[in-house]
Parts: sequence; C-alpha cells; structure tokens
Amino acid sequence: MARKMLVDGDLNQTNNEGAEYDFDLFVIGAGSGGVRAARFSANYGAKVGICELPFHPISSEVIGGVGGTCVIRGCVPKKILVYGATFGGEIEDARNYGWEVNEKLDFNWKKLLQKKTDEINRLSGIYKRLLSNASVKLLEGEGKIVGPNKVEVTQPDGTKLSYSAKHILIATGSRAHRPPIPGQELAITSDEALSLDDLPKRAVVFGGGYIAVEFASIWRGLGATVDLFYRKELPLRGFDDEMRAVVARNLEGRGIKLHPQTNLMELVKTDNGIKVITDHGGELIADVVLFATGRLPNTKRLNLEAVGVEIDKTGAVKVDEYSRTNIPSIWAVGDVTNRMNLTPVALMEGTCFATTVFGGESSKPDYRNIPCAVFSIPPLSIVGLSEEEAIEQVNGDVLVFTSTFNPMKNTVSGRQEKTIMKLVVDAETDKVLGASMCGPDAPEIMQGIAVALKCGATKAQFDSTVGIHPSAAEEFVTMRSVSRRVTARGKAKTNL
Repeated sequence: MARKMLVDGDLNQTNNEGAEYDFDLFVIGAGSGGVRAARFSANYGAKVGICELPFHPISSEVIGGVGGTCVIRGCVPKKILVYGATFGGEIEDARNYGWEVNEKLDFNWKKLLQKKTDEINRLSGIYKRLLSNASVKLLEGEGKIVGPNKVEVTQPDGTKLSYSAKHILIATGSRAHRPPIPGQELAITSDEALSLDDLPKRAVVFGGGYIAVEFASIWRGLGATVDLFYRKELPLRGFDDEMRAVVARNLEGRGIKLHPQTNLMELVKTDNGIKVITDHGGELIADVVLFATGRLPNTKRLNLEAVGVEIDKTGAVKVDEYSRTNIPSIWAVGDVTNRMNLTPVALMEGTCFATTVFGGESSKPDYRNIPCAVFSIPPLSIVGLSEEEAIEQVNGDVLVFTSTFNPMKNTVSGRQEKTIMKLVVDAETDKVLGASMCGPDAPEIMQGIAVALKCGATKAQFDSTVGIHPSAAEEFVTMRSVSRRVTARGKAKTNL
C-alpha cells in the first residue's frame, strides 16, 4: 500500500523507504495523545509500534498503563469520585422534593473505589483493543530514545529490545510535583488520593489549582473536614477573577476551610496523625495531606539530552507549531510538551501530528477557544478569554454581561448557592470573546457555547437565539443589559 509521509516538509511516496526501518512510527507512551496519534497514523497506512509501562493505578518512573493519566489516575477516576461526592448533597436536597430520607446516611468508600477501579480497567482494555484493531504493535516496557531513528524498550523482565523508526513520537505525559519541604514524604499526590484504602476524616489540601479544588470538593462531599491552603488570595490562578471569587465562596459554603496566602512549611508524623505547620505559625492535625502544586513533564528517563532533543527548564520537550522537536525525526504531543495540558488538547495534537506526517496535509493544533472545566462542586467551566485577558488584548472597550441567580432546583430544595454566568464581548465588533459559568451542569452547557465561539458568534447572535425554558442555559441568550463597560488597558493588573 502506497503511503504519503512528511519528509523534511515535503510529501513523498515512501513505501520503498519504509523498508529501511522496523516502523514508520514508534510512539513512547500510550496515553490519550499517544494512542490517538498511533491509531490515526496506522489508519493512514503507517506501520506503527507503541510502548507503555506496566499498569498500576499509582504511577512512577517505571509503572503506568495503557490509557495514561486521564484514564487511570486523572480525569476519569476523578470524575467518578466527584459523582459519588455529589450524591450526598443531592440526597439532602431531595427532602424538600418529598423524599423521606433517613437521618443517618451510610457511605461505603471501598465500594466506590472498587467501581472506580473496574471502570479504569474496562477503559484501559478498550484502549488496547483500539490499538489492536488499528494493527498497532503494543509493547509493554519502558521506552527511551537512543538515536534520531532508534528506540530501546526495556521489558518488565529486563530484556532490552531495539527498534528503528522513521519517526519517533514522545507522548509520556506528566507526573505530580512534590514541593521540597521537610516531611514531604508524609504527603500524597492525586495518584494516591484516587486509591486510598480508607476515606480520611481530616484532610489538608495544599495547592490552588483545579486538582486541589476538585479533591477538596470530593473529600468534603464525602463527609471529611477539609482545609485548603494556597499561596494567592484566591484559588484557580489564571481563571477569570470574578469566577475565582465565586468558586471560593462556594467552597466555603460547602464547609471547606480556606487558608489563602498561606504556605506549608513542614509535615511531622505524630501518634494522632500528620501535624501540618504553616508559614504563619499555624498548626493542625490531618489524616491525609495532599500536595496538588502542579505537574512536571515525564522526560527524565528518555535519554533526550544524549540524543540532542531540546527541553526547557521544567523538562518539557520543546516543539514547533507542528509538534516537531529540533531533531526532524522526533516529535512530541501532550503534557510532555507543557503547552496546554488537557486530554482533548493531547487528542487534537495527536490527530494533527498523524495528519501532517502520514496524511499528506500540514495540520497544526489551534489553541484558540478551547473550553475547560474545574469539577468542583458545583463546577466551573470556561471558554475563550477571561475579562482580564480581554482587557489586556482588545484595542477598544470590553463589554461584560453577567447573570447571577438561584437555580430553579435550589428554590425548592432551599440550598443557598448562586449560579453565575458571564459573557465578555468586544464592544467594537460585538464578537463574544469569552464565556464562563459556575453552577450545576456548567461543563455540559459550556461545550455548546464553545461551538458558538469557535464559529465567531456575536452578542447579537446570542441575543437572537431562542432559549430553552425553563433551564439555566437560557440565561446565556437572555443577558441583555451590560453589567459594565471597561476601557481596554485601563485596569491595573491584579495580584490575586
């Protein structure tokens, strides 16, 4: 079968050249981006091999699993725990809807944990079948690059296998970062948090990002007392400041104790638990301490420096707009490049790679208007520019539309938790630049809004759209009054 491949920027017939190599493509890492790139490349006719570390829910430098972080120790198991944690509040709310609920509610952590494990095993198996169905050769073991067109795979029994490949793709993802404080070995990361034998009664979470906020919500929803420590004034740095404040209020409203502008200095093991000491001199005792202070690219054991692949100071692989490294035959996608670390983005990058290298069409990822969500309880979801980003980037004025309301469900249940929605609009062009929402079903609603922004929708087009009534989503097409008009570059940067 004739194949088209990208060779130094040109498309050439390479079915004869392919005989020089064991594979047209060899992928190191079978997470979301790596599996997508492998499958799509194979569908274009390439001979593809892929390697992945042995499976385990808690990753290390020598264990991982097909499916990667998202499937095994990230998005999927986390979302399952979020669902489990949400039911507690839902059951309480059900009382005012006529459901007679016993005063004592029993929760079985081990049952939820087993269901979570069953699901990630099922999904990992699906990933393996997808690779098999695409005729991709899957190898279990640790891969490293030993030359521009050479990889070495160390199998679990120590046997080393060498393969040549016309193209090599790095898709090894990232790992949780541990801040170097005394007693840090007493803490856990998100990996372990998803597989704890026992549900903690007292939890401390250190970090202000989405992982920290999500696990604080999970543990609080399952009945633990939770203290959340972070360095800034508000959690979720990089998100819209107004929405960050809403999330903080909701966390407090759900019973989570917030400790802004506070660092952890030391952890000490005691008979009663882990003693946490802060930079303000405060102390408290916890059953578990979670470090959620960011992630680092998995490049340490890939032998990149010896081969000459450039990495940055965090260890991320440097790539161009087509995901190509400084070595023409070596490419990288996903978290290992530290561009935009989201599973759907890794999928996009893997797709573009396959299309560019084997599909006969130059294709680069488009990072504009990518929606994302924080699965706190309730969740936050955004797409496009925040208000602060719009003010910084737009030449003219920015119009901000907001709507704050009590969801219909809450008016009966009695829960005092507002939903807030926001649109950021270019005053001159009427183009909607960004949208955000914090409230029930925010991610489900925002996916549809993302399509509108991708198509370049204007505020007038939002206004002319008929809403679905009664629903929270209809607020996005009924926000008629401008909440504020901001002159671009006229607002001082915040330090939140």
